[in-house]
Amino acid sequence: MEPLGRIGGATVDVLRVLLEEGRPRWGLEIIKVTGRPSGSVYPLLERLERHGWVTSSWEEETDRRGPRRRMYELTTDGAREAQRVCSRAAARATPATRLREA
Repeated sequence: MEPLGRIGGATVDVLRVLLEEGRPRWGLEIIKVTGRPSGSVYPLLERLERHGWVTSSWEEETDRRGPRRRMYELTTDGAREAQRVCSRAAARATPATRLREA
């Protein structure tokens, strides 16, 4: 796993979503939960995967109509680092920001 270098708010938001339920999430789901545009979420997911923080796979065949979803999940090391990054971001947050996120 490689370090990410610069970690902005969008990266923290995506990492939080991936940490939340500990299950694979698909791109559009991440976009909806974070409120971030697809033009920032998908490149972030690709970057996280390139650096070994995330793995992705196509969902298994389902009875659901529509195209298959690409599922993203944190690796073991990625989850550990994501926890650290999110904790650090929360510690830096101002009191007003913490109230909005609660």
